[in-house]
Amino acid sequence: MLRPARLSKGDTIGVTAPAGPPDQNKLKHAIPFFEKMGLHVKLGKHIEKTHGYLAGTDKERLEDLHDMIGDPAIKAIIFARGGYGTGRLAPNLDYELIKKNPKIIWGYSDITYLHTAIRQATGLVTFHGPMLASDIGKEDFDELSAEMFQQLFEPKTYDYTEKISPLKVIAPGTAKGELVGGNLSLLVSSLGTPYEIDTKGKLLIIEDIFEEPYRIDGMLNQLKLAGKLTDAAGIIVGDFADAEPTVDSSLTLDQVFQDYLAELPGPVLAGFKIGHCMPHFAVPLGAKAKLSTKEKLMTIEAGIY
Repeated sequence: MLRPARLSKGDTIGVTAPAGPPDQNKLKHAIPFFEKMGLHVKLGKHIEKTHGYLAGTDKERLEDLHDMIGDPAIKAIIFARGGYGTGRLAPNLDYELIKKNPKIIWGYSDITYLHTAIRQATGLVTFHGPMLASDIGKEDFDELSAEMFQQLFEPKTYDYTEKISPLKVIAPGTAKGELVGGNLSLLVSSLGTPYEIDTKGKLLIIEDIFEEPYRIDGMLNQLKLAGKLTDAAGIIVGDFADAEPTVDSSLTLDQVFQDYLAELPGPVLAGFKIGHCMPHFAVPLGAKAKLSTKEKLMTIEAGIY
């Protein structure tokens, strides 16, 4: 495990868009959030580019990311939004540059592909949390989601309990391991590639948005057949936003989870506000954590030093 250094007031964070093009107004609206924390913000030089559904060409998006990684003045990289496109960057990402310049990398959704590729190539802890244009720049960005950025300034342990949201036991037990995972569809898209998610002995987080139960069924089935569910020490079911079926006859999402997760050997706990939701509880992927269904508790060690 390679942990990045903590932030201090006066530091500069870099903002890039490695996937879809961000709403520029929401992006600009989010910048004061970081300035109030005493941070400076530097935008990638291609941040306003668009290339179809991408925030610029692969070359432009990769150039912005490499520039931020290699710049010693940049202490953290917070992504503007998800969407689609980070998987296209993974083959040409300079992992040695990242290993030599370990710094905070923060985002979620399509960023799951980068989280997985970077962690498995370098050991770097990265952060699954809300982003500028998709979350922070919105009027309803909430206090708890904002508070989660404080974990970047001081190493501390976080507890997730039912004080945050109701939690449901799907399979009982207790387990420890590294936190991995993120967006379910992105995890499935990594299978059969050099960036295939490794879940062995890990605590696997899954979340998604705009996926009907039959689609989630198919993705969980693929993870099951690939051995990823039984390999995991435990599973943390995050938020599945807007997952309502559009057909009259459908299994419920709870039924799908029961079918695939209830008989697993490790603990499975559902209801975490992790994903496309508010509040959005940000977590350090690659950090050690403990999951207990008896206590309905997830304890997460610090992701920085």
